[in-house]
Amino acid sequence: MTDYDVLRVFCAANGGYGNELGVVRKGSLIPAQDDRQELAAKLGFSETVFVDDPERGAIDIYTPTLRLPFAGHPCVGAAWLLDVPELVTPAGQVGTRLDGEFTWIEARPEWAPPRTLRQYATAAEVDALPVPPPGEWIYAWSWEDEAAGRIRARAFPGRDDGIEEDEATGAAALLLTAELGRALNIIQGTGSQILTAPQPEGWVEIGGRVILER
Repeated sequence: MTDYDVLRVFCAANGGYGNELGVVRKGSLIPAQDDRQELAAKLGFSETVFVDDPERGAIDIYTPTLRLPFAGHPCVGAAWLLDVPELVTPAGQVGTRLDGEFTWIEARPEWAPPRTLRQYATAAEVDALPVPPPGEWIYAWSWEDEAAGRIRARAFPGRDDGIEEDEATGAAALLLTAELGRALNIIQGTGSQILTAPQPEGWVEIGGRVILER
């Protein structure tokens, strides 16, 4: 089996929760996309990152069923692990910075795959939602404290690959931030935390805590 690390990205303040991410540091040893896709499916994480060049920050991202030009929690995790000023993805160059306990990336909303952003009246409604059948990718959210920018969210990928709900999804948070036009403090899944902030010229920063699981 190929060596890989497991990170948890967008952890809570106590270090719990977060979305697991597989990282193959020596991605150059698996150059073929088909082989990468096969390994990502075998590992079963919502996303797996292959590091093609650790010094340049060049990475390649896969779900269990498809290759992604960009994804939020893989980029935050890779930024923390590689500690480089930027990441190189098929979508474009992703700025990165470390700020105390948080790792931040800067990306563009148009890089994110399509998502259905569905607002609910209360956090309790979001908490009570059943997992929908496979189909559209739904980001269900509600305000917990609109004045403070606090949001409750859950993410349902709508894929038939065994991943019914994503614990923390940076790309969906990116789209929601762009739509609302303000900084957000999102609690997603069972307790993961995602911070976001709009930037000049349409960019958005996404930040979170990262822990090396194994």
